[in-house]
Amino acid sequence: MQTKRIENRTALSPMPQRAWKLPLLWKEIQRNKHYYFLMAPFMIIFFLFTVIPVVASMGISFTYFNMLEPPRFIGWQNYSRLFLNDDIFMIALRNTFFFAIITGPVSYIACFLFAWIINELPPKIRSFMTLVFYAPSISGNVFFIWQVIFSGDRYGLLNSLLLRLRIILEPIQWLKDEQYILGVIIIVQLWMSLGTSFLAFIAGLQNLDPTIIEAGAVDGIKNRWQELWYIVLPSMRPQLLFGAVMQITSSLAVADVSIALAGFPSVNYAGHTIVTHLMDYGTIRFEMGYASAIATVLFAIMMGTNIITQKLLRKIGG
Repeated sequence: MQTKRIENRTALSPMPQRAWKLPLLWKEIQRNKHYYFLMAPFMIIFFLFTVIPVVASMGISFTYFNMLEPPRFIGWQNYSRLFLNDDIFMIALRNTFFFAIITGPVSYIACFLFAWIINELPPKIRSFMTLVFYAPSISGNVFFIWQVIFSGDRYGLLNSLLLRLRIILEPIQWLKDEQYILGVIIIVQLWMSLGTSFLAFIAGLQNLDPTIIEAGAVDGIKNRWQELWYIVLPSMRPQLLFGAVMQITSSLAVADVSIALAGFPSVNYAGHTIVTHLMDYGTIRFEMGYASAIATVLFAIMMGTNIITQKLLRKIGG
């Protein structure tokens, strides 16, 4: 009899605990209501202009919507057309993945290495070098410089140099020849990649507690690389995660560089990406259902890549 009573009590005990979670949560909200009040403007704007449009886009992706007629539900037709009948999307998908695989990791590692090196400089020199490396990401007409460098005539800076050195005999159409377009876009994007992630890494390195480094030296840290792996990187996980999200987003959502350098559309879609494909159907053809399907696929790719990156970052320092 006693064992049965004990089993009944253990079986019934989780229910009151679950029932008490909501009142405890409400009490916690009331206790910290000032914080929620301060966060309310941002959260309202975030839900109105980010969460709701994303959810609405997912819903519209299952419809035919041309901005003139009401949306008409068509099920999975947009997605089947996207992956089975749209050859241009497959080219854009291949270009985007190739672009992201190169620029994402390279720019992420470069951001951290430059931040780590610059952080060791004296304060005045560090401030100047930070501005020098960050300036390309905020320059307005930065594409004009690269158009002059990669100009297809003999007056282009790169062609002029190669002709003078007799490496080539006639000018190369860097922005019109499909075998060069993607490489040029990658070079320009890497040059512009030292942006917000670079500043986040600088801030994280500035806020490191020096006593942790001293304690690591006492515990057996022998060189700077061990210090970097076992102390610096684990202490900067929030900044590393933020930088990874920013780099993933910028590498998968590239469009401005491609349009400015290679045109829209580029020659044989050599510089076509998922975002330019989205702009084609969303802002030119006004096939909003199909454009929403493209946006949903891009969102799923970004989310999956972010999840994988988070798992990799948790292993740092292990």
